[in-house]
Amino acid sequence: MIGSISPVGTQLLSKPTSIVPEAGAAAGTGVASSFAAALADAAAQTQATLRQAEQLSLAGLQGKADTREVVDAVMSAEQALQAAVAIRDKIVTAYLEVSRMGI
Repeated sequence: MIGSISPVGTQLLSKPTSIVPEAGAAAGTGVASSFAAALADAAAQTQATLRQAEQLSLAGLQGKADTREVVDAVMSAEQALQAAVAIRDKIVTAYLEVSRMGI
């Protein structure tokens, strides 16, 4: 679908994370854990989307699923994978920038 947001992008935008560490947490660990949790959630959602598309594709080959459903699932999986690759690329770029900084 043109103009739709992938499930990964929707999840990342709809779940705000707190910058302030939670009560009882060591300074800085709340941010790291919430960022790690957001990445883990995004990866899990992407994986689930890819699995669903694969299952619908197999069902379509067997004649058990409508062609429209298969196409929608594959397009959704493609969008989710593109979002995951873009996030990975941004993380790698940020890491390389930080590693080049002088101390």
